[in-house]
Formats: sequence, structure tokens, C-alpha cells
Amino acid sequence: MYKNLSEDEIDQQIIQTVKEKNPENVDQLIKLIQEKFPLSEQQILNRVLNLQEKEKIRIKPHQTPTPQKLSTYLSSSQASWYWITITFTLTTTLIIFTIPENAMPLAYTRYILGSIFVLWLPGYTFTKALFPEKELDSVERVALSIGISLALVPIIGLLLNYTPWGVRLIPITLSLIALTLTCASAAIVREHRTKLRRGSKTNT
Repeated sequence: MYKNLSEDEIDQQIIQTVKEKNPENVDQLIKLIQEKFPLSEQQILNRVLNLQEKEKIRIKPHQTPTPQKLSTYLSSSQASWYWITITFTLTTTLIIFTIPENAMPLAYTRYILGSIFVLWLPGYTFTKALFPEKELDSVERVALSIGISLALVPIIGLLLNYTPWGVRLIPITLSLIALTLTCASAAIVREHRTKLRRGSKTNT
């Protein structure tokens, strides 16, 4: 007879389960409901989403605990942006040094990735180091990343102009790599420490 439960009856069971069991996330709530009633996961999920939209229930989003060790944190999904940044930086560098400017149409890949490498990555990693958590929304982070990149790259070029290497492709590329990787490494360390501090405050 459980299969013939009305939507109102399912909603009542969900609300009652949330009050009594206080599940940490939606997956746990679904399992608790399925222990009582042979309902499909999709059926329960639809009612849960409907109740959340009507603000009749509120379930805290599941938060993955932050690993204590930085090495473990680096291997977790929370540090995926860091490895994507490093992979993109190294890939772009390889393409810049291996694909000639006149090798059309492959040169377009060089231009596109090179533009992102110059106009986005330095500012993004620098901003990430300054604001390791989500203090900024997406629009603010994009604007700051581009603006800071436009400020940092000319400064690097100016400094290189007073060195024996001069303002050439290889020195500029290597300097941007060093800047990007340094800022990204500083950002991931600060992000890890910030999450640990926030976690310790939550537990106290």
C-alpha cells in the first residue's frame, strides 16, 4: 500500500523524518525514507526539492571535512582548481614553445591559450591568494583577475627591461610561469589554513 501514498503523505513523512532524524544531507534523508517506504529515489527527491522550495524543510548542505595535512588536501577534490591551473599553465607553455606563430591554423590555439595565460591566470591566482575563500562573487573575481593581470604583466615587462634578458618571449613566459605558480601555491596554502580555522571554530 506504500506505493499508493499520496504526495501529501510523502511530504508529511519527509517533514517528520527531518524533525526526528535531522539528516545531514539529501542523500541521507532519501535513505531514511526508503527504510520505511519502498519509494524510488527520484520520487523522494522530487518531493524533497518541492518542500525545500516551499521552505517547509531546510537541510544543511553536506560539507566535506578538510584534511588536516596539506598533502592530503592537495589530493582531494577541493584542490582541483590548483591542479587545473598548473596543467593549463604547463600546457600553454608547451604550446607557446613548440607551435610557431606562422603554423596556421594551430597558431590560433597558441593565441587563445596565450591570451588566457597573460590576461587571466596571473590575476586569478593573485586574487585567489588574497581571497582564498568565497569572499568575492564570480563577477568580482573575474573583474579583479583581469584587472590585476593587466597591472602585473606590464610591471614584469618593465622589470625585465632592466635585466640582461630583456623583454623577449622566453623571459616573459618564464616570469609569468613563476608568478602564476607562486601565487597559486600561496593561494592553496592559505585556502587550506582558512578552511581548517573555519572548521575548528564550527566545532567549538
